Amino acid sequence: MMVRDYLKLLIGWIAIFVSGFLLLASFDAFAFVGAAIMVGVLLVASSLSAALILILKPLLLRYALARPNARSSHKIPTPQGGGIAVVGAALITVLILASVLKSSYGGLQPFLVLAGASIALAALGAVDDIRPLPAGMRLLLQAAAVTAVIITSGIRILPDWIPPSLEQALLIFGGVWFVNLVNFMDGLDWITVAEMVPVTASVAILSEMTYQPFPVAIVAIALSGALLGFAPFNKPAARLFLGDVGSLPIGLIVGWLLLQFAGKGALIAALLLPLYYLMDATITLFRRLAKRERVWEAHRSHFYQRATDNGFSVMSVVTHVFVLNLALAALAAVTLVWPSAPVQISALLAGVLLVGFVLRRFSHPRVTASLEASR
Repeated sequence: MMVRDYLKLLIGWIAIFVSGFLLLASFDAFAFVGAAIMVGVLLVASSLSAALILILKPLLLRYALARPNARSSHKIPTPQGGGIAVVGAALITVLILASVLKSSYGGLQPFLVLAGASIALAALGAVDDIRPLPAGMRLLLQAAAVTAVIITSGIRILPDWIPPSLEQALLIFGGVWFVNLVNFMDGLDWITVAEMVPVTASVAILSEMTYQPFPVAIVAIALSGALLGFAPFNKPAARLFLGDVGSLPIGLIVGWLLLQFAGKGALIAALLLPLYYLMDATITLFRRLAKRERVWEAHRSHFYQRATDNGFSVMSVVTHVFVLNLALAALAAVTLVWPSAPVQISALLAGVLLVGFVLRRFSHPRVTASLEASR
């Protein structure tokens, strides 16, 4: 059953990914070559991720059990730490391809800084998974990792009249928040897969349209493939969780990918792709602040968590999130094909309305067929 689930996921996503590249082929004949390379990266990363999980799972069962708490959606102790395999597979795959292509150090330097910062966050998450650390210490170490990535990127997304130091401070603040919100949102089986696979695959497919340097597209599709390798183990009811060791560096890597898009003038696309996570986590944060709750403590206030309390099955929730992300990816593509201001504003507004509709749906009890028939 595990092998069948894995093959179904992999074949289905390869079909979607190749379709996206074939669509781009109408604009660029070399997209066929890109599609072949990307599918190869996807296969290597997914296979390596699955293999690492099988190797590491006995250790995770022994040392990294996640026990149910106030935030949990699971009822029995379940091993966590699958993120070690996901992040490791993604980074190793990129390095293998860079070695094969004999990429220069200069072209790889931003990625190497990202890789180092991701490994540091993974180590932080691993410690926190086993023995929770003080919130202040976690935040300080996260800020250090994000700062290293932002400063070495040299990317500017705001007007030139804004001082670079102020822009960097804002980007660091936003980066720390994004790393944490990805961690906050990883509280349901398959939800990180349903969110991050479309986001990373969309970055890989659309990177050609924003003239991204190597290895942006490669990092994106490697992470997408690594998450697909993890997906069968996290299928509801999950037999393995990512853990903070995975969600924190995944947040950093995806944040870096979106920063690359924003730095090439595709700011609206960079906002649209992760818009569900951004809105769910940010609205939840402000609601908890308004209630004077301790926002650093575990809770079940996110919209996706409330959805399961309101009668939505786990599969129903993640299906909503996955389909929503495909729609947001389509809107992001529209902003790149037609970069005029009216199209940008309209696409962003449409994205906000779509996410708002899903959040509102999650917030209300689901009406079952039996209840409807009894009326």
